[in-house]
Amino acid sequence: MTSDSIVIDMFYPQPVAQVWAALTSAEALAAWLMPNNFEPRVGHRFTFRTTPDQFWDGTVYCEVVALEKPQRVAYTWQNTASHLDTLVTFTLEPAAGGTHLRLEHSGFASGGTAGLTVRDLLASGWSPRILRERLPGYLNERQVHDQKETRP
Repeated sequence: MTSDSIVIDMFYPQPVAQVWAALTSAEALAAWLMPNNFEPRVGHRFTFRTTPDQFWDGTVYCEVVALEKPQRVAYTWQNTASHLDTLVTFTLEPAAGGTHLRLEHSGFASGGTAGLTVRDLLASGWSPRILRERLPGYLNERQVHDQKETRP
């Protein structure tokens, strides 16, 4: 983690195409991240929605700003509580036996101390829960499902 970014590198034993599908399908994103109306199209504005709490309304406003199949997808990330406009970028690379994924969530320094607090809160979700538990769980589940469908 830098003062401006959350950077997390992960390895998944699935091929790039499967990880890419998990990052660029509204149904997949809903399964491992949050319900949404994502479309893999540059310029598409969409929202992630989760249960509101005392600190925010549960909505993240986004816009797809980069889509380079199957290497990179990036979208803005803004919620009314933090007043920060940040950027989430997923980069994929083939690796021996699977896929290397890099998440970079940047743009926190512009919010000063409050922005860095938001960075720390989001880092505590991205790393242990989302990228180390929920996304791999989804990928494993899909892989088992796909294997069952291809068996005679």
